Amino acid sequence: MSGALARLLFYPTLAYTVAMEKMTSRRWFDRVDDTVVLGALPFRSITKQLVEAENVRGVITMNEEYETKYFCNSAEEWRAAGVEQLRLSTTDFTGVPSLENLCRGVEFALRHREQGSSVYVHCKAGRSRSATMAAAYLIRLHSCTPEEACEKLASVRPHVLVRSAQLEMLRRYYEEVCQQPS
Repeated sequence: MSGALARLLFYPTLAYTVAMEKMTSRRWFDRVDDTVVLGALPFRSITKQLVEAENVRGVITMNEEYETKYFCNSAEEWRAAGVEQLRLSTTDFTGVPSLENLCRGVEFALRHREQGSSVYVHCKAGRSRSATMAAAYLIRLHSCTPEEACEKLASVRPHVLVRSAQLEMLRRYYEEVCQQPS
């Protein structure tokens, strides 16, 4: 049922996201650090800006395919722009990235970090699914707690909304990655 509801609400909530960016101080994307840029759907119209101004060479797409079908680059279009895409589909509103997908996304971002390039981490609004992934990246990079990672994100992008189930998964990720004996 949640997947059907997410589909039904996709266009109205995307319109809301666009309106909030136009009428308030919300930005479409925000840089978290030298590597990660956290944002909303990367419309085709901002591809050049992401690649040239933000040095984006990787994209982590937390959306389901129907969300990116009409407005965003396909994997082939990203490749033609010199950008590698990693799709980790997660249902909007109620979805929680799996532990496996958090690990895959963080490794992807760290590989780009080693190469000196940036990664655009996004969902529809850059608030929940993608913020969960960006928080996992900060946890791994800085060995910080999930709460500290979320606070850091909120200081950069005040409208992030990591829900309780997503925070619980970040706690599992933290235990898995940061609390294992060396």
